[in-house]
Amino acid sequence: MRAGLPALGAGLLLLLPGCTVSRGNEDLVTGKQTFVAKCGACHTLARAGTTGVVGPNLDVAFRRSRIDGLHESTFAGVVRGWVLHPNQNPQVNPETGKPMPLKPGKDSGRLGTVGVKKSNEVAKEKDGTLAIPADPSGALAYQFGSAEAQPGTVKVESKNEASIDHDIAIEGNGVNDKGEVVNNGGTSEVDVDLKAGDYTFYCSVPGHREGGMEGKLTVK
Repeated sequence: MRAGLPALGAGLLLLLPGCTVSRGNEDLVTGKQTFVAKCGACHTLARAGTTGVVGPNLDVAFRRSRIDGLHESTFAGVVRGWVLHPNQNPQVNPETGKPMPLKPGKDSGRLGTVGVKKSNEVAKEKDGTLAIPADPSGALAYQFGSAEAQPGTVKVESKNEASIDHDIAIEGNGVNDKGEVVNNGGTSEVDVDLKAGDYTFYCSVPGHREGGMEGKLTVK
């Protein structure tokens, strides 16, 4: 989580009320994109569509403080202090013990177009190769929600353009293999012998599968 703290500098505006694209000199769209790329792999935030489970769930952070009447400016100041002095981040939350304050809700307009969108597309094997790239935003998602292949030896490839680590793993029907963890344009590859049936492809990096980075592979 510490590695993602600098990204929150741009994302501080997500703490504030309203859905405008900018407030003062800050850019909400860039802040939200940065949050998805640098923080979403660890944190759940419905407003950004992220589903990370390694760090605190930001949809419930500072809930008690809000009930007690603290204002958005207070939360923004706290996070700004964490960005400037990350080693002093107390990470105390009544529910998780590790707060990262965010204001729940939905965004509209151009800001509403930014965030993780889970894919319903189907990846299809071609000439023995099945390409299932990771979401380039760094989110816990692949660019395909499911996949199809024919029985036989299949090379499964997953290119990862993001700086967040991802890989591709396959399990089911006696298969349990995975490729190497890659980032910044690397491709995770695994060769598997597949029989007819159902399998699961997923990212084996801790917390990523739990955060929803998986899909169904049908072989027929």
